[in-house]
Amino acid sequence: MLDKLQALVDRYDKLSELLCDPDVASDSKKLRDYSKEQSDLQPAYEAYTEYKRVSEDLDAAKEMQGEKLDDEMREMVKMEIDELSARKSELEEIIRIVLLPKDPNDDKNVIVEIRGAAGGDEAALFAADLYRMYSRYADTQGWKVELMDVNESDLGGFKEVIFMINGRGAYSKMKYESGAHRVQRIPATESGGRIHTSTSTVAVLPEVEEVDIVISDKDIRVDTFCSSGAGGQSVNTTKSAVRVTHVPTGIVATCQDGKSQNSNKEKALQVLRSRIYDVMRQEEEAKYAGERKSKVGTGDRSERIRTYNFPQSRVTDHRIGLTMHKLDQIMNGDIQEIVSALTIAEQTDLIDEKGI
Repeated sequence: MLDKLQALVDRYDKLSELLCDPDVASDSKKLRDYSKEQSDLQPAYEAYTEYKRVSEDLDAAKEMQGEKLDDEMREMVKMEIDELSARKSELEEIIRIVLLPKDPNDDKNVIVEIRGAAGGDEAALFAADLYRMYSRYADTQGWKVELMDVNESDLGGFKEVIFMINGRGAYSKMKYESGAHRVQRIPATESGGRIHTSTSTVAVLPEVEEVDIVISDKDIRVDTFCSSGAGGQSVNTTKSAVRVTHVPTGIVATCQDGKSQNSNKEKALQVLRSRIYDVMRQEEEAKYAGERKSKVGTGDRSERIRTYNFPQSRVTDHRIGLTMHKLDQIMNGDIQEIVSALTIAEQTDLIDEKGI
């Protein structure tokens, strides 16, 4: 384990030299790539640096313990050994985590798609609730939310809503939200006071750059049409909405949020690239599904991952068996505790899988 870490530290030191090279400083691409690589390696570098210092201090304290000491000094040395031993164990756990293979998408922005599924109007209302939950969570993280497309229901819910979250590390935290979210509550339309169960699905896709997925103009069909829903006369009478179809795969993306046709086309292409990339990624992962033990992650879109029980103010994440009785706070965007628990579960699975 420490040999692997030493190699990362050596690379960090080499990058420090490269970043001081005038030739690199004058090359914006190399400067950006090397700076990002070093930034990614910094947690490993800091952990290993502290680990070596703590190990040396611990060896020195143990050596001192073998010398002739008065009772007060012996007690002080024992306390130091206990503290250093505890810190060394903590650092070993940190090192195991930083040695895990990094998801190349973790630092990317995300495109989130929420759709009302089973439950009709109530599912659409819950989809709107999930949109607000993620928007408020994004605010707490300092991320920016950009609405890309929305199809409203008659009661003000969302049959479908697509939005982008811009912010470093957005995918690393949002990727666990993909799947089916189930709600149990009394719908506003229910006169008899009966609890209904409805479902909305969430898909979280990493934003894909043009260089990652190249779409040829001859492979797409672009259709324009008048936007629907709220937006005023100019939106509803101008053909600003854009539908882009990738002919080879049949994958479609639509955007009608803005008044500019060019802007809507670019947003639709962003969604299209991410959807094509996601299909390719799922096909690739399916090849190794039987080998991979880890169960926490982006998951199957149809997998029921979480239940929101309003009468009991209870939220349960079924993948890790986590139950929390603070539904109001969670629906208001306070989901970091869930995200952290899922991250730890995924890291634990990967440590076992990789034998680190």
